[in-house]
Amino acid sequence: MFRRIRQDIRAVKDRDPAAKSTVEVLFCYPGLHAILCHRMAHFFYCRGLVLLPRILSHISRFITGIEIHPGAEIGESFFIDHGMGVVIGETTSIGSNVTLYQGVTLGGTGKETGKRHPTIGDNVVIGAGAKVLGPIAIGDNCRIGAGSVVLRPAPANSTVVGIPARVVYYNGEKVPSINLNHCDMPDPVTEALNKLQKQIEEIRYRKAEQENGVYGCDRKDI
Repeated sequence: MFRRIRQDIRAVKDRDPAAKSTVEVLFCYPGLHAILCHRMAHFFYCRGLVLLPRILSHISRFITGIEIHPGAEIGESFFIDHGMGVVIGETTSIGSNVTLYQGVTLGGTGKETGKRHPTIGDNVVIGAGAKVLGPIAIGDNCRIGAGSVVLRPAPANSTVVGIPARVVYYNGEKVPSINLNHCDMPDPVTEALNKLQKQIEEIRYRKAEQENGVYGCDRKDI
């Protein structure tokens, strides 16, 4: 346990350039406070206790704004940066060297029993506000873009973005027809409305042809 605590502290210092000293990390990083409290709660949870771990989790949530269920399995060198609003579900499994930013949810999709939360591999970075939902696997070395909603498994060494999230980079190469630039990504609602408008115009054109008995007329005349 103490070895993991040292690794968690080292992870903060390695990944956050704002961290100036070990004392600052110990007293001023709620993400570290949340993970330390979780490791204690998880210790009791694995030994059959239920109420005490949940109380510890609730206290940690009140103080840090980060909710981690005592049943979640979290590996070494875990780092939550600006962690307000982070939620990690009961059956979540997280590997080593994982980084989460604020607003991340590792949650379920319903009232299923058994495994219902994600499995996160090693060296994964999940951007601010991203939601990873359901019993899906996120492979090692993945990057999940901010604000993404991940509903399908992501292969190792990939980058996923969007709602729903799609793979945009795989093994360092850009996936064809997918653009990582969020400003250039298509809007599915707009595309659906444009298709609907075209269908309405086609119906009006066909109806005008039937009423006027003129076929092949210029659509500007309708």
